[in-house]
Amino acid sequence: MTGGPYDRGFFIDPTIFEATHGMRITREEIFGPVLSVIRADGYGQAVEIANDVEYGLSSAIYTQDINTAYRAIHDLETGVTYVNAPTIGAEVHLPFGGVKNTGNGAREAGTAAIEEFTEIKAVFIDYSGRLQKAQIQE
Repeated sequence: MTGGPYDRGFFIDPTIFEATHGMRITREEIFGPVLSVIRADGYGQAVEIANDVEYGLSSAIYTQDINTAYRAIHDLETGVTYVNAPTIGAEVHLPFGGVKNTGNGAREAGTAAIEEFTEIKAVFIDYSGRLQKAQIQE
């Protein structure tokens, strides 16, 4: 795509990159129509590769094996793990946010967002009109 605003900036068509573990493109948090594919020799190596980055926003696993899905949920170091679904982040009813160097540590969306944007203040009011002493037994 060219012309207009595309001539003044950087634009890339949806692209799939075949990459190897450790390449720069596999270690950066890219928000765009980009997918880096890395071949792994099995589940263990795939998790090792996925966790060997400084970011951890989201992950996805596609499997028909529920045990593998639960292992991935536990093993993948991300704020959200999708099972048999893409990592689109459009689930506003779920807490959304990353771990490691992704985001600010807070969870946006869902009921967690209420806590994130709420400052709790405790208040005790004594209407008796007299000074109360602590409830300490002598």
